Amino acid sequence: MVNLNSGLLGAVVFARHADRIESFSSPTTWATFNTFITPLGTTQAFQSGTFLRSEYLDPRSSSFIAGISQDIVNIHEVLVRADSSGDGTVFQQSVSAVIQGLYPPTTDYRITLANGSTIVGALGGFQYIPIDAVDMNEDISLNGLLSCPNFDQHVANLEASDLFVAKGKEAAPFLQKLQPYLGARPIDFSFMFNMWDYVDVEMQHNRTFLHEIPPGFVNQARVLADFHDANAFSDPKPDGIGNVGTRVMLPAIFSALTRIANQTDPLKLAINGISYKPFISLFNLTEAVKINPEIAGIENYNSLASLELRKSSSGEPTLRLKFKNGTDEHEFRTLTMFGKTDVPLSEFISRLTPVAINSTAEWCVACNQTVLRGCNA
Repeated sequence: MVNLNSGLLGAVVFARHADRIESFSSPTTWATFNTFITPLGTTQAFQSGTFLRSEYLDPRSSSFIAGISQDIVNIHEVLVRADSSGDGTVFQQSVSAVIQGLYPPTTDYRITLANGSTIVGALGGFQYIPIDAVDMNEDISLNGLLSCPNFDQHVANLEASDLFVAKGKEAAPFLQKLQPYLGARPIDFSFMFNMWDYVDVEMQHNRTFLHEIPPGFVNQARVLADFHDANAFSDPKPDGIGNVGTRVMLPAIFSALTRIANQTDPLKLAINGISYKPFISLFNLTEAVKINPEIAGIENYNSLASLELRKSSSGEPTLRLKFKNGTDEHEFRTLTMFGKTDVPLSEFISRLTPVAINSTAEWCVACNQTVLRGCNA
């Protein structure tokens, strides 16, 4: 039975990659190196796709998107993009598994030829859904952080601040204890993400390491990494460069939401494969962290955030922000934006338009970049 009371017009979804091998993240350029999704990661991401399917494609769901194709994908209804910057293969791999779960293989994916024979798609009806790989040198809209001198200076200023210096001193005794388990990696506080990430990955994939590292060490490292990155990838001022990770995404978000609201446009679901960093600034810019401060840090592998566009009694669609923090959370929870559960689409756009970075030229100015990523043009 179709749920006629859903009222959901569509959604813009952000998907963090799932389990991967260790990723070294440069503390000066923020580029990542030598990482890829594991078999566990593909399973987790597929589960995310299955979850989104149950939320948005199941007619019995309270969040069913009215009119969306349920079993055979209509590629005009679904827009899939993935950050391909730096070591961006990990985002493309992960979002590919997500959409496999969203529209799994089906023998209904078939064609009858002129001679009367019927052919089922390869691999039991696997549905090949296009993924737009967004190269940062051609399109800034999924990665505003790399090669951005003003952002690098923002982080450098934070790390030189009294707050960070004090936190670094506070952390030093623990980091000395952690150092023997870091494989000769430095214990400078600016490397906090890399220290935690190394320990976290090894505990997942190295049986010997799992039994050698003292209990609680990975959790202590995570708290410190959360502190560092929650501050680095956000900004007290909405138009501050610390929020650049989300500011560059806003025009594409506005465009997708406006298209979904337009009943003559077929788009109903936009999925974006990104790193954890823009999640932090998204929750900061929408003020979601004011009510839920626990979401301010690093999101878990396989996290999902969704901007759901809904019908309202006023006639103007409203937005609702939902979040699922990784594989271990089994349901979306609703967050507030600007102190509200439901925000009119026009208000959402009017509040955030002034801080949006709309073009490469604007990004070049905001970042004080004059050479790289097309800025020399």
